[in-house]
Amino acid sequence: MSFSLLIDDSSSLIEFTRIYLALFYTFVAVFYTFRIIYMTRTSKESIVFSGVKYCASWWNHTAFKFFRALIWFICVLRVFIPSLDNYLGVFTGLNGWPGVMFGNALLTAGFALSMIVHFNMASLWRSGVDPNGPRILKTKGLYQFSRNPMYLGVIAAQVGFFLALPSIFSLVCLIVGVVAIHRQTLVEEKHLSESFTAEYKQYSQLVPRWF
Repeated sequence: MSFSLLIDDSSSLIEFTRIYLALFYTFVAVFYTFRIIYMTRTSKESIVFSGVKYCASWWNHTAFKFFRALIWFICVLRVFIPSLDNYLGVFTGLNGWPGVMFGNALLTAGFALSMIVHFNMASLWRSGVDPNGPRILKTKGLYQFSRNPMYLGVIAAQVGFFLALPSIFSLVCLIVGVVAIHRQTLVEEKHLSESFTAEYKQYSQLVPRWF
């Protein structure tokens, strides 16, 4: 099927997106799993810090991980049980061209942005707040334009997911995801301001939190 035919035929676009979302989130799950294992073995130290149980950071991590796993599960299940869509509260008016195609593009672009930041940070990357770090304050690259470019990419990807699968389910995931990321941003910024008092204050005055 040609690309032009795909974008003109909403039903074909929806079916393409059904498979794309399953493959996309499977790739994300596999990537992060192996990436964390690799970085942990290479650095010989933990790189994932959820925080003390029931603290703000712990709740943010727990909510984000739960919904990320739920999204993956639902997207894979939709491939084998298309009728599952009947229970997701799909917004029929939004479920077609051009919204779904734009959602696919935004989802991909958001993930690409977060990956660029991830690899640019290299060994400095941590999931959560490392009580013994970071060793330096990252202010170069994309951090010259946003204090949280990786989270910005994640939020863009979640908005893309909602547009690619416009439904009550994806809307709830979007709201929870944005709230969890915003709350985690506040936790991490507080940690940085305590670790780099004068430097972070000056940095935060020059660079916006988001864009």
